[in-house]
Amino acid sequence: MEPTKKDWKLFRERITGWQEAYMERLIQEYVQFLESDIPASTKFWEMEKKIKNDKRTPGVLIELRKSTMLWDIIQLINDEVITLNDLDGFSEELIETVKYILSR
Repeated sequence: MEPTKKDWKLFRERITGWQEAYMERLIQEYVQFLESDIPASTKFWEMEKKIKNDKRTPGVLIELRKSTMLWDIIQLINDEVITLNDLDGFSEELIETVKYILSR
């Protein structure tokens, strides 16, 4: 499915806000983890792993390409960065395609 110009524009407008909200949630998770009673060395190495893995997700870092927008949206939903409700305003075709792929 080729995204419409309107969908592409809307995606580019929203992705930054979605990423900011997701990274804020990650930071809160990091804070809770760091406040635990685990030894400092364990916290350090676990945080290093968490950040390394988290920064690979589209919720943190994404290469904006129109050709991969659909798959990026699906990954954002699978990673719980966004929900289907966040697609309000996108074309019905895009939303239905996303729903179809997620249901498979």
